[in-house]
Amino acid sequence: MALVLTEEQELLREMAREFVRERSPVSALRKLRDERSADGFSRELWQEMAELGWAGIVFPEDVGGVGMGHVELGIVLEETGRALVASPLFSTVVLAGAAVRIGGNETQQKEILGAVCAGERILALALQEGPHHAPYRIATRAEPAAGGYRLTGRKTFVLDGHVADQLVVVARTSGEPGERAGLTLFLVDAGARGVSVTRTILVDSRNAAVIELDGVEVERSAVLGGIAAGAEVLDPVLDRASVACSAELLGTCAEAFERTLQYLKDRSQYGVPIGSFQALKHRAARMFVEVELSRSIVLDALQAVDEGRPELPQLASVAKARLSDTAFLVGNEAIQMHGGIAMTDEEEIGFFLKRARVAQFTLGDASFHRDRFATLNGF
Repeated sequence: MALVLTEEQELLREMAREFVRERSPVSALRKLRDERSADGFSRELWQEMAELGWAGIVFPEDVGGVGMGHVELGIVLEETGRALVASPLFSTVVLAGAAVRIGGNETQQKEILGAVCAGERILALALQEGPHHAPYRIATRAEPAAGGYRLTGRKTFVLDGHVADQLVVVARTSGEPGERAGLTLFLVDAGARGVSVTRTILVDSRNAAVIELDGVEVERSAVLGGIAAGAEVLDPVLDRASVACSAELLGTCAEAFERTLQYLKDRSQYGVPIGSFQALKHRAARMFVEVELSRSIVLDALQAVDEGRPELPQLASVAKARLSDTAFLVGNEAIQMHGGIAMTDEEEIGFFLKRARVAQFTLGDASFHRDRFATLNGF
């Protein structure tokens, strides 16, 4: 497939861009931060996004979704990345929602995804346990108990964990931390006895949480997929999520570059625009090239998801590694070219750098994905 959008996809982009600019510009994130919002996002805005179909964009119509593809999801995420929109879209749809879609039975999908598509339920994936992304390094245990399981462990960096109605918890029913085999996914109500949630606010003012599981009891029907076969669900979820995160990063990078380019045209020194200086021209050209290269990589990876291509795991890691590098370059250059004003809170360009830094490390940074790409290719 050509690395261009269809007419319908371009229309979706225009609609999404207009919506986020009108309803959730960067100033909305600043307002949430300054007011110390208990939720960290606007529930009214999330409901509007659900009404637009974004909460169910990749879910089938028989569960209340729209039945579009991941290219369309990527378009929406790119535009929310441009405006730094704070919402549960990534945590609920891309991460936990995908786990339910891939591993859930018919009853689980209709009950949970139906509520997600309507904007009535927020989900969170409780996976990470250490300071770095390591999807198989799981020590949380799930022991058989009274016809179900008892979960004990601690999860970190649970995106939107403090506002989630339901958690998808990755626990170990066999094996040792670091082993791919032995993982099982469980549905856990956030208000269940033994669940303790502590909110953490990230440097980009987004939400995450530390979740303690102290003997949380769940029924056998709470299992997503098979017992000790959670990696078969988790792997495709993380591949899709890495691509989706890359799409959001693309929007953040593109907007930061465009704002920087405009600043180079507007800011004068010695009576001429600073964009006329050759050194700054070269640096801006490099930013442009990296953003456009990243755009092609992300679109190819999104298409690979929709087409079910076998090389998706490799493409997912290529996209996340490339976008992490691009975000590092563009974020740094944007601050440098804006000069001292970029270090003030009044100038919005700093918000883009902070968001880029968090997204770079979400689901693995460039080093993690280069190593994974090498491993997948037999090195």
